[in-house]
Amino acid sequence: MAEKVLMKGNEAIAEAAIIAGCRHYFGYPITPQTEIAAYMAKRMPKIGGTFLQAESEIAAINMVYGVASTGKRVMTSSSSPGISLKGEGISYIAGADLPALIVNAQRGGPGLGGIQPSQSDYFQATRGGGHGDYHMIVLTPASVQEMAELTIKGFELADKYRMPCMILADGTIGQMMEPVSFDFEIAPQIEKPWATTGTKMQREHNIVNSLYLDPKTLEDKNIERFERYKLVEENDAMAEEYLMDDAEIAIAAFGIAARVAKTAVNEARKEGIKAGLIRPITVWPFPKAPFKKAADRVKAFISVELSMGQMIEDVKLATEMKKPVTLTNRVGGMIPTPNQILEDIRKAAKGGN
Repeated sequence: MAEKVLMKGNEAIAEAAIIAGCRHYFGYPITPQTEIAAYMAKRMPKIGGTFLQAESEIAAINMVYGVASTGKRVMTSSSSPGISLKGEGISYIAGADLPALIVNAQRGGPGLGGIQPSQSDYFQATRGGGHGDYHMIVLTPASVQEMAELTIKGFELADKYRMPCMILADGTIGQMMEPVSFDFEIAPQIEKPWATTGTKMQREHNIVNSLYLDPKTLEDKNIERFERYKLVEENDAMAEEYLMDDAEIAIAAFGIAARVAKTAVNEARKEGIKAGLIRPITVWPFPKAPFKKAADRVKAFISVELSMGQMIEDVKLATEMKKPVTLTNRVGGMIPTPNQILEDIRKAAKGGN
């Protein structure tokens, strides 16, 4: 049996990144993700890596851009307002078709908001996060173990598709401590013939750029990029289904909200209500298939969120509004309780909204 270590979620991300071959981290402290930077500051010098606390979030993401262009695995982390500052750089990274891993341990907003957990950056993450036509792969861990596993997965998917990947966590998962195993099988890193590693006078220059002054060239680049995005949607959308085989009420939730929702589903089952849970693991690409399948059978969907209702729009799109979709939520750093979710399950089972 693999040995497990008791760690915070933020620390698990940092250790998993090192295991994945990341030797370059650039960041700036902000609650509630600062443990990632602190862990990297301690570990990177010992393994010949680079840790640099930049002068700002903007500087940090541009350092990520530079290292990503060389084909090395590189990472940054922040929390909501800090990710906003990184938005322009993330758009440049996407426009240059570079792989990189960005971690967002979400806090409440808008503005400075508060330092308590939230899921209100869903739109920012799934709709790009910066200017222009682009996507990031967005992974949503629901445990400390998944913080580690999805960090490995994030680096692999970013390399595979030459695009940025985001771990969309929250303050609760980042701060909570759970046993975690790092017994991973790490796939060999793929060749990156596009990387700017120096020609040694043996090949043509590689140029990393996101500026295309010719409109037709830029159009072609965008079309090609979205063809690649189709492959991500076809091959790498992920979700967990829990008690969905005979479910009549389907709960949609991710991250910490999914853990609370699972408890509510179990309590509903004790009352004879056939509830189930669909937990998106990727929120971009959104896992449409299980929702589309459930829409032909269930009576109603409930989207459980730590926001004013953002993922609910994707649930409605995926189900084509064949069945009612309602929202159960708390915001401002508050988390729905199992009883709050259970009460809404009871209402939905009786045909109410």
